[in-house]
Amino acid sequence: METLATPRLLVIGGTGFIGHHLLAAVHKDWRVTSISLGPPSPLRFVDSVRYLQLDLTDADAVKNSLSEEYEYVVNLSGYIDHSLFKSGGRRLINAHFDALQNLVEVLPRDSLKRFVQIGSSDEYGNAPAPQHEGLREQPISPYSLGKVASTHFLQMLHRTEGFPAVILRLFLTYGPGQEERRFLPQIIKGCLSDLEFSTSEGQQLRDFCYVHDTVRAILLALKSEDAEGHILNVASGIPVTIRAMVDEVSHIVGRGSPQYGKVSYRPDENMTLYADIQKAQDILNWTPEVSLSEGLQQTINWMMKAHA
Repeated sequence: METLATPRLLVIGGTGFIGHHLLAAVHKDWRVTSISLGPPSPLRFVDSVRYLQLDLTDADAVKNSLSEEYEYVVNLSGYIDHSLFKSGGRRLINAHFDALQNLVEVLPRDSLKRFVQIGSSDEYGNAPAPQHEGLREQPISPYSLGKVASTHFLQMLHRTEGFPAVILRLFLTYGPGQEERRFLPQIIKGCLSDLEFSTSEGQQLRDFCYVHDTVRAILLALKSEDAEGHILNVASGIPVTIRAMVDEVSHIVGRGSPQYGKVSYRPDENMTLYADIQKAQDILNWTPEVSLSEGLQQTINWMMKAHA
């Protein structure tokens, strides 16, 4: 039940994978508005959430549509795309950086207590592992450049105007409800169907974080004044090879035949992308709780029910 003290939360990208889990976690205690390009799918609809459809790259539409005051904002906008600049890179940069500027320009500052920006481990590019927040970013795509520009823009606003921004730099978040075109759901689907499927040699080290742990980090950041102005890695902090993760999925499911070495590594692919999470532990008092085995089991169970 809402009261005058019910916090008002604006979530950009609330119909997406992480956004849906965030809305499900807060909708009973917060007054939540979600902004996305399209409506939520039936599986991602959350009761009591107000859904708005809006293109944040349209500055006039943003000015005309966002007049309400919010105490808290989480920006999950944009989409993952590793295309080169010559393949539509300007559009990707606009989807992240221009949209953020349009949003910040119209947000009433007097009521705003915290703005949580969701960044990406892709901002590190080929920086050495374990990646920590003090490293200079090495964007290797328009997508990662848009994220880096957004990070530095918000930190500039914090330094010069006291804008209450926190940047959470997410590594590989996974869990129930993730889009099936993503890598892990594709692996799970292949194993559930007992297929032979092609993959790389799988020696890349990656860092997987269960979605419920990611959502906990977001909620802690929303309430942490100490986190303002900081970049915080959100990850498990445990490097796992892609091959080990695929083998674990196949072991849990009991079938599936990954064909290692059938797919080449991406050009300039970072073979060691995993996080140092000490800063998030210190500032947010946050530690991931769900092990990879447990998280994979939960994700596989969800996919089995979804395809039953």
